[in-house]
Amino acid sequence: MSFKEYIKAVGTGPKGNRELEKEEIINAIDLILKREVSDAQIGAFLVAWRTKFESIGELRGTVESLKSHMTTKKIENSMELGYSFDGRVKNPFLFPLYSDILEKFYKKNHDVEELNLVISGDLLQPAKNGLTINEIVDSLDLGRFLFHFNRIEYLNKLSSLTDLRHELGLRTAFNTVEKLLNPGISDYGVTTAFHKPYVKKYLDIFGPDFKEVIVVKASEGSPEVFKDGKYWKMFDGEIVETPFSLKDYGVTYSKDFDRITLEEALNIVKSPDDEILNIAKFNVALYLVFANRVKSLDEAWERLN
Repeated sequence: MSFKEYIKAVGTGPKGNRELEKEEIINAIDLILKREVSDAQIGAFLVAWRTKFESIGELRGTVESLKSHMTTKKIENSMELGYSFDGRVKNPFLFPLYSDILEKFYKKNHDVEELNLVISGDLLQPAKNGLTINEIVDSLDLGRFLFHFNRIEYLNKLSSLTDLRHELGLRTAFNTVEKLLNPGISDYGVTTAFHKPYVKKYLDIFGPDFKEVIVVKASEGSPEVFKDGKYWKMFDGEIVETPFSLKDYGVTYSKDFDRITLEEALNIVKSPDDEILNIAKFNVALYLVFANRVKSLDEAWERLN
């Protein structure tokens, strides 16, 4: 089928639109990644497809196509933290503190299997225009337990679409699927959803590529928690919801930024106060639970302290 037929399938209108078959969406994304169609056609397809609403099957096919173009490297005993690629605006990144927290944890808890954390970064993608993971990583040592994958290297064909995506200025299907592509071949993956209807969508899209996927209600499209929330995981075919409250663990967070700068974000993690250290430690406690290293959040918090 020609690419124009794919545009027609998603862009004809309510009466003429249809869901693309798996082979069709894989072929369409392949043509886009290889730039075998014009930028005008790519833009028309992505915008029309977004307007139609991408189906789970189409998004899953997109993931499979993207993964066929990826270079991967296995990180043993790892969990991927699925950050969005449109930047951080209102909160600092906490991940630079995780290695040191885990280092101290494992010195005291030899009975717990080690957990490595994988993060992925790239050039800024639309829509928020905030700080990127790569900007932070370029300025800091990540330590022993944190591994960074640069998408410019492991999936350059998607990274090279950045200028076109900014020209469109809209979220597309790539925003949905790009944050948990598993370049480290991790056993566990965690991503975030603010609205519950997205929970099942993310579990269905990313579940086949991990031993287990967890969705957490967190901040700014990242799996970093700054306030009370909840998380969801699949158990015996059912989605189980578990709430958590920071005050139950004596954790508070009060910092407020209209638009955090790189300098501010770096200063916070280079010289963290007790408030920042505690909220980072709470996030590590969640990850230990998500990766089944401990039985409960209470146990994780007690062992971390």
